[in-house]
Amino acid sequence: MKGISNSFLRTICALVIGLVLVMFPNEAGDYFVITIGVVFLIPSLLSIIGYFAMSAEERRRLPIEGIGSLLFGLWLVIMPGFFADLLTFVLGFILVLGGVQQIASLSAARRWMPVRAGFYVIPVLILIAGLVALFNPTGVRSTAFIIIGVTSIIYAVSELVNWFTFTRKRPKMPTAPKDRDIEDAEIIEDK
Repeated sequence: MKGISNSFLRTICALVIGLVLVMFPNEAGDYFVITIGVVFLIPSLLSIIGYFAMSAEERRRLPIEGIGSLLFGLWLVIMPGFFADLLTFVLGFILVLGGVQQIASLSAARRWMPVRAGFYVIPVLILIAGLVALFNPTGVRSTAFIIIGVTSIIYAVSELVNWFTFTRKRPKMPTAPKDRDIEDAEIIEDK
């Protein structure tokens, strides 16, 4: 069941990211960076507020991690354009990893059923798109985000097709029966 939930989680994340990047390519980078900044701000504020809410005896040390996260989150929110170019690298790297992961999954599926060469086309295209985004991120950023978005959508659809085609047909691992009685072992005495 764990593999199913991970696959669906990857699919949903890729689909949402892809749709946002395709629908709002000019604003997507900045909004993603601002969202990441807020994700850093919330726990850091909670840790700093929690520190000051403690009595003087309970305070052990200053929450350096919380302060660092707060400063980094503020930097992300204040200067999203700077980090949006870096985000192109990150998303390109994620696409490369996604393409490699799908190729590896298809190779593993060959152990229990035949896999036609056509199934490898989409993962190879995803890998190529990720490499293009990595090596040309500062070209027109919105174009890079559209390419990454379309590729993310294709990845999500491909992941669903692969799950329906291969994962459901994976042979089940044999498990030991839980209610089987343990037979008494014969005791051999050393003479």
